[in-house]
Amino acid sequence: MELFGNIHSIETMGTVDGPKIRFVIFFQGCPLRCLYCHNPDTWSLNENKKMTVDEIFEKFERTKEFTKGGITASGGEPLLQIDFLIELFKKFKSNNIHTALDTSGIIFDPKKAEELIKYTDLVLLDIKHINEFEHKKLTGHSNKNPIKFAKFLSERNIPVWIRHVVVPEITYNEKYLSELGEFLSTLKNVKALDILPYHTMGVSKYEALKIDYPIKNLPPLTKEEALKARNLILSRMKSF
Repeated sequence: MELFGNIHSIETMGTVDGPKIRFVIFFQGCPLRCLYCHNPDTWSLNENKKMTVDEIFEKFERTKEFTKGGITASGGEPLLQIDFLIELFKKFKSNNIHTALDTSGIIFDPKKAEELIKYTDLVLLDIKHINEFEHKKLTGHSNKNPIKFAKFLSERNIPVWIRHVVVPEITYNEKYLSELGEFLSTLKNVKALDILPYHTMGVSKYEALKIDYPIKNLPPLTKEEALKARNLILSRMKSF
């Protein structure tokens, strides 16, 4: 039986979703409710359009002269639809196209993850918070699965770019940034560190959806603060 994926949207000129210019597939559905989420329209699984692997591949074929970097599965949370994701990556890898997964790692099924990484060239792992209690406050979920997933990828030497959103009063904290760096120093597969400064550009989406934005009183993170956060993490990553 043919699988269908619930797809929010597709971007054909992605420049911040992995190496080079990429074809980015935004999956619908996410179990997290991050306080700073700027895409609340991706939360529900059963909205937007359903697409097959072949339909996505055909769309990619029409843009492949521009998207030479390959494809990135983003979201939402792609691991929420891991069976479809596996088939999608399998199709693209069979055609020698670079595959990247942008994920929080919040859903971790070791058996299915083993199958998925056979067809995954790069993981963009978004670590929301290194402290479990604070992670629950921030996202509504424990960070045990993301930590397990990070270790799983390290043990199998799958290249990883770490992403971390730094938010005033939440993750912009010397103790937590130091702990994150210390954890990352235990991984052997980290190839890049992206610090994403918190911004308020998603507030308009909440207003359009008539959803209350929970941290409306927090200011955006400055460039200087973002640089300080990055340097602090790197100072604890002895082998990076």
